[in-house]
This record gives sequence, structure tokens and C-alpha cells, in this order.
Amino acid sequence: MITETTLSCEQLEERLAALHRASLELVQDISVDSLLKRIARIACEQAGATYATIGVRGDDGEMARFITINKDQDEILDIPKSPSGLELLSVVAESEEAIRIDYVRKIPNRSGDNSGRAQLKSLLGMPIHLGSRRLGQIYLADKIDGDAFTADDEQVIETLAAYAAVAISNARSYDELHKRDRTLTRRNQDLALLNNLASALASITELNELLKTALSRVITYFNVQIGEIFLSEEDHNTLYKVLQEGNSPTGLWTKDRFSHHESLIGQTALNGQSTLVSLPYEDDPFLQNQALMDAGILQVACFPLTSRSEVLGVMGIATCQEQPLDAMDQQLLSSIASWVGTAIENVKLNIQGRRLAVLEERERIGMDLHDGVIQSIYAVGLTLEHARLLLKEEPDQSRKRINQSIEDLNSTIRDLRAFIMDMRPRQLYEEDLMDGLQRLINEFRANSLVEASLSGPSKGLDGLPDSHAIALFHICQEALANIAKHAHAKKVQVLVWTTPDRVVMEVNDDGRGFNPQKVQLTLGHGISNMQTRARNVGGDLEISSEPGLGTTIMVWMPYVQDTDQKENGA
Repeated sequence: MITETTLSCEQLEERLAALHRASLELVQDISVDSLLKRIARIACEQAGATYATIGVRGDDGEMARFITINKDQDEILDIPKSPSGLELLSVVAESEEAIRIDYVRKIPNRSGDNSGRAQLKSLLGMPIHLGSRRLGQIYLADKIDGDAFTADDEQVIETLAAYAAVAISNARSYDELHKRDRTLTRRNQDLALLNNLASALASITELNELLKTALSRVITYFNVQIGEIFLSEEDHNTLYKVLQEGNSPTGLWTKDRFSHHESLIGQTALNGQSTLVSLPYEDDPFLQNQALMDAGILQVACFPLTSRSEVLGVMGIATCQEQPLDAMDQQLLSSIASWVGTAIENVKLNIQGRRLAVLEERERIGMDLHDGVIQSIYAVGLTLEHARLLLKEEPDQSRKRINQSIEDLNSTIRDLRAFIMDMRPRQLYEEDLMDGLQRLINEFRANSLVEASLSGPSKGLDGLPDSHAIALFHICQEALANIAKHAHAKKVQVLVWTTPDRVVMEVNDDGRGFNPQKVQLTLGHGISNMQTRARNVGGDLEISSEPGLGTTIMVWMPYVQDTDQKENGA
């Protein structure tokens, strides 16, 4: 018969006081592993048990882990899940109250068969509660100095379970905070990488340098062994390898060019989704499985280089790390790949912009040559033609015309040299706009014998930007050249005036006129040049003409007048 020894009040108070002192250390332990082991040891000591097991539940409420202490052998067993075959532990785990079993011959299974099971002398099970939340159980087996656990043992272990509940909750909270801190630190490091990489890529204008910078930083940050970048060709159906970096002499694939249905590279480009595989991977016949495994490679991942929903290429990496790339790693690599894709597009746009700038500069040079040097040469031709007509009747005047032509040719040569040296015309020299226009009028009148006049602000146009003055000068030059060539005019007027926010120039002739639409469609080069010059400085140009009624060219440009000029007019 089993007898139960009852402690006196003094003895019970002494045990509880000792338990209290021992349990105070529990709440100071912030490691869940060491805490569970400490709870098991204290339970063994306080209840005089040979074995103590702590079972804890996971976030899903299921038993997730068991730690067992064997006091006699000083042995600790850490079991990641519920031990198989010990159905009685499950029965105790489902109980909301303490369970004491005085004598257990064999632990039966659920079917009632108790053959082949372990024998226990006694068992005490105590749930660990924190409020209504069930955190786990304490199991004690085999009372050392008696056949059964007593009510006093139950009371002591119940008190221990209360301390344990608080300690486990605190340790889990600390562990959760620590995990969050690690996650936050990792995210800060990831953001710093993205920020530094974005800053570096934004300042790079050459494609090869951009790709090498990005891939080198990926290899360093993620500690990968091989990295490769494939870019799409202009047909968008083929990808070719442009860069390989890393510590391994071997490449990831046996080919350097893939279509969109071949290999992990082609599939990643086709569907625009990242891919992660473990080696060996037999679904990709071009992946060098054996060579990579010999080099210790365990994983290969591919990430699309995207920009505005378009896949511009693929980045492939290989790693020897046993720990696979987690979700955060893959997310960061996908973000880096997107940054690289955007940077690639920016570099391509920059290259296109430079090409366009060259074309625009060629057009500007052609326009300046047409409006400047060519018109000057044409004016010399008119002067020489007039000199030829005067050669017999007025040889002195003819000689003057020839000398004037020589001077004009020398001036044109200087202008042409200026184009060659600094690629910009110097038609205004040191003059202001009104002086330059007056010089054009004088030359036009002398060369064409057409009556011409200029009207404008008496104090000039101080403050007019050089770009605006040069544009007006060349527009007037082009207009006068067209009049001399085509208009057969007898009278020409050039009028310049200002409004509060504009400068306006009007060139009128009484020549034969023309149909503006037909001329723009057929000849149109000089008219197009004039319009381009006006619009380049924020202005515009209008041409009105009718056959037999002359022509008017009006051009305006933005201009903020000085205070003392606002009352000046034409």
C-alpha cells in the first residue's frame, strides 16, 4: 500500500521559501533554452523526482518541444516534438488541472494495448498557464524517496508553474524583440545597400561600368561565388552574356546566348519572375551541374532586370552557402535587379540623347552656315554682278564694287574660320542688335539697289540676351536674302519695337509675293531655319504673303525691358 507523507506547516513554508528564491532566478533568464532547462532542474529538486520534462507549445498551440532532465545521470534530452509512443503525456497535456498518478506499471497506448511500454513508479503532471493561455506542461516521474508524489509536491510544483509561466512569457517576448531587432538591422543594412547602389548607378554613364559595379556589390554583400548578367538583344528574343564575375573560373551555363524559351535565363526573361533552384537541377540541360557541384555550389538563382514592365536582361548568381537564400534575400535581390534595369534604361536613353544632340548640333551648324556664310557669299555674288554691269560705263564704280566684294569675301572667310574654330557664327562682332541690323540694311541696299530702311528703339535694346539678338539678326539676314533672290521688290522696311514682355521684328517688302504653303513644301529651307531660330529662344515666326501683294515676316521673342526703355517704340 502506498503511503503519503504530509509535511508540517514549517516544512512546507521552508520549501516554498526555497522555491521562491530559486524561482526569482527564472525571471532573469532571457534565453528560452536555458530557461526550460533551469525549470526542469528546479522541478526535480523541489519534488524529489528522478525525471523532469518540460513541454512547451508553439504559436499554433501544438506541442513543439520537450526538454528532459535525468537527475541521476545528469542528462539533458532536447526533443523537438512530442516523443512518439508516450500517449500518457498527451493525456496529461490536454488536462487543465494537475494530475498525480501513484503507480504506473506500463503506459498504455490509445488502443488499450500496454505491451512493450516503459514502466513508471509515479507521475505528476502540471499545466503551465498564463491567464487563459496554455504555455506548456511540467512532467515529473519517479519519486526518489517515496512511491508517489504528494499533495505538498503538487502545491510546490503548481507554484513553480506560475513562476515558469511568467518567465517563459518574458523570455519569448525578449526573443521576439531580439528577432525584430535583427530583422530591423538587416533591413537597414539592405536599405543602405540599395541607397549606395542607386547613388553609384545614377552617376555612371557607361553600360559596362554600370553592370560591373552592380554585380560586384551583389557578390560582396551576399557572399556569392559566381555572378553573370545577360542582356536582351534588340530583337528582344535573344539574350547574350555580357559579364561574369566571381571566384570560380567556370561559368554557370554552357552557352553564352539563349532564346526566351531556353534555360533558366530564357524562362526568367520570358515570365519576368525570379527563379531559385538547388543543385543538381536536371530541368536545365545547359546548367553545368557537375562542374558547379564540384566547386561546392549548392544553389543558383536568376532575377529579371526590369524597367517599366519590360525585361532588359537577367542576373544569375550561384552560392555555396548551406543556408538557402531566404525571402528577404530574394526580395532584396529582386529590388537590386529592378534598380539595375532602370539604370540600364537610363544609360541607353543618355546614349540616345547624346546622339540626338549631335544631330541637332549638325542641323544648327548647317542652319548657321546657310543663314550666315552662304548668304554672305550670295551677297558678294550680287555685288560682283553689279560691278560687271558697270564695268564699261562706270569703271570707277565697278572698281569700288570689286574692292567691296574682296572685303566681303575676307569677312566671310573670317566667319568661316570662326565656324571651324568654335562652331558658332560671329556675325554681330562687337555690335548691338540695332547696329548689326543697320549693317545688313546698308549691305542689302548697296548690293541690290533696293530702297531699304530700319526703324527701332532710339536707345537700342540693352539687356536683350545674346541668343535672342543673334536669332533676330540671322532671321533678318535670311529675309533680306530671300527678298534679293525672289521678291523683285522696290522697297523694304525692317521695323523693330517692344512690348512689356516681347521684342518684335517685322520685315515688309512690296515684291511679287508668293503662296506660303507651296513655298514651305517645295523650297522651305530658309523659312524653316527662321522658324527654328525663333522657337529655340521661346518665340515664334509668322509669314503672310499673297502673289502680287508683297510679303511680311513677323517674329517675336520674350524680352523683359529695362524701366527706362518701356516708353520706346518703333
